[in-house]
Amino acid sequence: MTWLELADGVYARRYEELDLTVGLVVGSEHCLVVDVRGDVDQGAELAAAVREITPLPWSVVYTHAHFDHAFGTTAFLPCDVWAHEACLTELTTYGEGARQKWIQHYLKENRPEMAKALERTELTMPDRLVTDTAEIDLGGRQVVLRFLGHAHTDHDLFVDVPDAGVLYAGDAVENAEAGFSAYSFNDGSSLPGWTEVMDAILTLEPKIIVAGHGDPVDTAFIAKHRDGLRELVALKTRIKAGDLTTDEAVAKSPYPDDVTRAALETP
Repeated sequence: MTWLELADGVYARRYEELDLTVGLVVGSEHCLVVDVRGDVDQGAELAAAVREITPLPWSVVYTHAHFDHAFGTTAFLPCDVWAHEACLTELTTYGEGARQKWIQHYLKENRPEMAKALERTELTMPDRLVTDTAEIDLGGRQVVLRFLGHAHTDHDLFVDVPDAGVLYAGDAVENAEAGFSAYSFNDGSSLPGWTEVMDAILTLEPKIIVAGHGDPVDTAFIAKHRDGLRELVALKTRIKAGDLTTDEAVAKSPYPDDVTRAALETP
């Protein structure tokens, strides 16, 4: 658990658990916490860590609704909680089911302390909703919340710090060993949409992109995996056309078998 100072007052914090990365942006009057970890105890740890950096009033932003990014809010309340409007829909519809799912997951992994923390966790719904973009004035620093399209989820929200050249990407960018993990792709992902989101990231020309898991990356990483996603889209198209079997497509993929199969199963 370490803070990485990416620019003056702009931080990422790395965790061994789930290889998660969260963020903190500090202005002269307020600060913004980017994602809150996965349960009430993890959120309390993060809140205490933020207080090691700054005593300023805070707001929270969810990059998306998945539990490891959006379930640890309690220790930050009361505060504004920003998210894309579809994130609220996701949490309202599926949040409790996700909490129960991960309780069972940790019990099966023989990690009862994690399960108990999730049992004590109350979900906090976002109250400041974004459709396309929104600006937050932190005092001497503007942060822009951007919806760039449907990638990892249909509500990925990017946190752009223009004066620092830093872009927090949530799980739309994952710095796994192969660029993605099989967990990157889920029922809510869009393979063709993801390539367009990668293009949009490159258009913004950030110096540093903070991945939702793993270390921060640069635009060369984004361009490489934008091209890799395009290859996966082309392979999926050939499967649908009957030109390739799934096994043949997996053999041609630039990514590991498990990552490719997960990607090809997305809409």
